[in-house]
Amino acid sequence: MEKMMHLAAQYLAAAGISFVEKKADDSHTNLGWSIDKQGLETHPLSIDGDVLALNYNTFSLEWNSPKNNASFALDGKTHEQVLEWLTNSADAFLGKKYTYDFHYDLPYSIDDSFTFKLDAHKLKELTGLRTLAQSSLEKTLEANGLSSDIRIWPHHFDSGAYVIISDDLSIGFGLAVPDTMINEHYFYISGYKGHDGIETSNFTSLSMGEWKNEGFKGAVLPATKINEAQVVHFFTEAINTYKK
Repeated sequence: MEKMMHLAAQYLAAAGISFVEKKADDSHTNLGWSIDKQGLETHPLSIDGDVLALNYNTFSLEWNSPKNNASFALDGKTHEQVLEWLTNSADAFLGKKYTYDFHYDLPYSIDDSFTFKLDAHKLKELTGLRTLAQSSLEKTLEANGLSSDIRIWPHHFDSGAYVIISDDLSIGFGLAVPDTMINEHYFYISGYKGHDGIETSNFTSLSMGEWKNEGFKGAVLPATKINEAQVVHFFTEAINTYKK
């Protein structure tokens, strides 16, 4: 299901590439998470505020517009059918051509016959993780007097924030999907001096999570059975360690 949602999110990223002014840092492709609507949303795609959304509750793509709305249920649909709907609906909503084309590689491949299949239990779990990440990042920023957009980057599919503390310190933190380092969703935080990751080998142990220093330099906390207060504590303790 994680793979399916990662692939489905690319429909939104492609809309950003198709309709949003290109940014040097690629931020025109990234997505937001709506706690209220329980789904991913693009940046506004028109001056009217049209957005394309991926609703986790209904497992559907949605055009949300001040003027009109439309939705397309993904369960049982092929990639080819999705693209047909997106092409036609983008023309109807925006009067522009939707193009499914990327300048980055994904860990998964997809062809016209790929078929989306719903696992409701797993999708509910993924929905909870995204909401936990969003609320925990919001609370961490507030608690530490920091400011950042909270965005989901379609390539790595992480929910993340990025703050500049000083000329010598910037920090990125968020929720990562399972990878070769940890085979489950996990919260991460990493400090940088310029473009270089800051060594963590001499840092004091954290009360939750652990420091990593090989390859990834930062701290990680597996997301299983973790609540918002614990995530905020993990982030804040690590932030304070970096600031020492």
